[in-house]
Amino acid sequence: MQIHLIAVGTRMPDWVTQGFEEYAKRMPPECRLQLVEIPAGKRGKNADISRLTEQEGQRMLDAIPKGSKVIAMDVPGKLWSTEKLAEQMSGWMQGGQDVALLVGGPEGLSDTCRKLGSPGWSLSPLTLPHPLVRIVMAEQLYRAVSILKNHPYHK
Repeated sequence: MQIHLIAVGTRMPDWVTQGFEEYAKRMPPECRLQLVEIPAGKRGKNADISRLTEQEGQRMLDAIPKGSKVIAMDVPGKLWSTEKLAEQMSGWMQGGQDVALLVGGPEGLSDTCRKLGSPGWSLSPLTLPHPLVRIVMAEQLYRAVSILKNHPYHK
């Protein structure tokens, strides 16, 4: 199984790239984590934000590998504990299909992405900076795998 973190935004600061890569490289071969960056639309004073969000959403949908289970990362999604995430990952791994986790841009996900990835997963009711979300997700995925493998990292 492969997990595809499909996120709007490119050219992240070095600390974001390093943080994500640190946890991604720790993932076991049977549960690899891959980042797919989607370029954000140009936001300006008179930008049509709705149109930009839909265009970003379409690029995200185009990046989803065929047959993947899609999960929208969205504030109204379900809040999972780390143990619940480990349960979810166990099911994903047993199911054998890849997983695509969608992280939207500054205004969130397009309606199409939300519907496709429903019911969704919420990291927190707090608004988190999108670069930080990449690191938090990678760390939590690694932590969940650690639980499944009885690795001491989780403790």
